Amino acid sequence: MNVGVLGAGAVGGSVVELAEEYGHTVTVFADSQSAVVDPDGIDAAAALSAKRTDGRVGSADPEAALDAEYDVLVEATPTTLGDAEPGFSHVRTALERDRHVVLANKGPIAERYGDIRRLEAESAGTVRFEATVGGALPVISTIEGFGPSRVGSLHGVLNGTANFILSRMSAEGLDYEHVLVEAQDLGVAETDPTFDVDGTDTALKGVIVANLLFEGEYSLEDASIEGIQALSGNMLELAREDGQTVRLIAEVRNGNIRVSPRLVPRESPVAPSGTHNAVQLTVEDAGQVTLSGRGAGGAETATAVLADVGRLGENRR
Repeated sequence: MNVGVLGAGAVGGSVVELAEEYGHTVTVFADSQSAVVDPDGIDAAAALSAKRTDGRVGSADPEAALDAEYDVLVEATPTTLGDAEPGFSHVRTALERDRHVVLANKGPIAERYGDIRRLEAESAGTVRFEATVGGALPVISTIEGFGPSRVGSLHGVLNGTANFILSRMSAEGLDYEHVLVEAQDLGVAETDPTFDVDGTDTALKGVIVANLLFEGEYSLEDASIEGIQALSGNMLELAREDGQTVRLIAEVRNGNIRVSPRLVPRESPVAPSGTHNAVQLTVEDAGQVTLSGRGAGGAETATAVLADVGRLGENRR
């Protein structure tokens, strides 16, 4: 498949770096300031090197990216809330050209799911979004595999930064502010970690799952959200003495989306350590199905993007 990649952050850059290994050709790569376009395949190493040294992937106008030749557009620009722009317009342009879209950007599928589905229905292109929930974890494809109507609920950990902070607080009895600084020093937390620690990032993933399970038009406004900022080291220490721990849990059940810190047994399948994610699906006739693993990171999330590109290629045969 010929792939166009919008967004040159950790995920977009990793998609460009790994695409050839997965049998695909990157024909366009763009950041917010520039683009590099070649219908025969761009020089991925040169573009990534230019991004590191010059802050730009190439010399072409980024507006040229959407008009370039590609079979699949990978939308990996930063997530925005509300109107989900500019990601939503990128998706619309690709679908109006009858091209496929793979999303790593959570905004369009969380905030404008109904609009995306309506555009998809009028296009020969298909929209996939595995990478928007759980990084490398195959949450979306597992739900699709069982059939959304057979999956009753999801609950578990869907944010590696919050989980790292809670794991360290629980293990060492440290306070939130202390561990947050440590996480930022290690590159686990962003300079501005608000969306990770206040529950917004986890809630966006819950909204995406709810849209898939219940064929609704849920958005962030439909989620009940409580973050981890108010938790103290003493609270986690008391939980540990009682054989429990605290995790930021996403729950999607009966059309409701809830994100909040919860007490869970320390040995629970949904009490992973560090930056890992873990979720349980309740599946008709199959019971509890657990998925766990690396829920974030450029290369990890890129594997989910490229798995979606591969699925689109299989459907084309």
